[in-house]
Amino acid sequence: MADLTATPTEAKSIARLEWLLVAIGIVGLLAAPFFLYPIFLMQIMCFALFACAFNLLLGYTGLLSFGHAAFFGGAAYFCAHAVKVWGWPPEAGILLGTAGAAVLGLVMGFFAIRRQGIYFAMITLALAQMFFFFCVQAPFTRGEDGIQGVPRGFLFGLIDLSRPLGIYYVVLGIFLIGVFAVWRIVNSPFGMILRSIRENENRAISLGYSIANYKLAAFVMSAALAGLAGATKAIVFQFATLTDVTWQMSGEVILMTLLGGIGTMVGPMVGAAFIVTLQNTLATSGFPVTIATGVIFMACVLLFRRGIVGEIYARLLGGSKS
Repeated sequence: MADLTATPTEAKSIARLEWLLVAIGIVGLLAAPFFLYPIFLMQIMCFALFACAFNLLLGYTGLLSFGHAAFFGGAAYFCAHAVKVWGWPPEAGILLGTAGAAVLGLVMGFFAIRRQGIYFAMITLALAQMFFFFCVQAPFTRGEDGIQGVPRGFLFGLIDLSRPLGIYYVVLGIFLIGVFAVWRIVNSPFGMILRSIRENENRAISLGYSIANYKLAAFVMSAALAGLAGATKAIVFQFATLTDVTWQMSGEVILMTLLGGIGTMVGPMVGAAFIVTLQNTLATSGFPVTIATGVIFMACVLLFRRGIVGEIYARLLGGSKS
């Protein structure tokens, strides 16, 4: 992770660089729908927010979850059902999806945080698979057909989300709010405690911190933000299916985060943009997407373990020392 060995001066340099990248990214996203397909851009933003939410747990707390698809896909189901069947407005559906993911995170986290390392990961995977089978059987999810034809409606009764530019800038606003929430959590006293737990859990215990409560809080926050991404995706694509709650989706968000660089703010966004672009590019070709992502994952682990952004930071810091 890029921030593990950085001195305070280096950390400030990294922070300034990240702010510069964020500013460039915001300007680029504001202009992007006039040059690129808005649906494609919104897909990238939804998965980028999903990866940032996962990075909050892995990169800043040191907890590897294999069950984040339950929050992402579960929120999509909750939002889609509320908007289509109950007739809720889109903002209420998104809030319900986010709240539902937070409740799922509270339940799953209550059991998962009792273990560490690979045992924690396996418990999250097992609980997520239980939720997957629930979604297969539950009537409101409509099984393998999923919930389709979700109306976008009007945001707050004013903004017509059926217009491409209208929904694009709403999704951009949700994305920026979610990323800011992650940044605020990470750079708060709470975030400092999470980092201390990641670095040395025994020392955090000796300082009197109730690490179980902090881990559970981080798990719930990460789940809620993942749910925000999933609920927004349901409105954008107007459907919720089993694809979003499978263990493969949990694997994809891990790959996005590792590829971009865990423990960095910008890294998960870069990783998500890369993977989504790759999937859309290969979708019309005969080359299997899963093979491509597998090769990329192996290359990431073997050649640049810090990820794309992490390696860039490391080279910049190395250059500043020489």
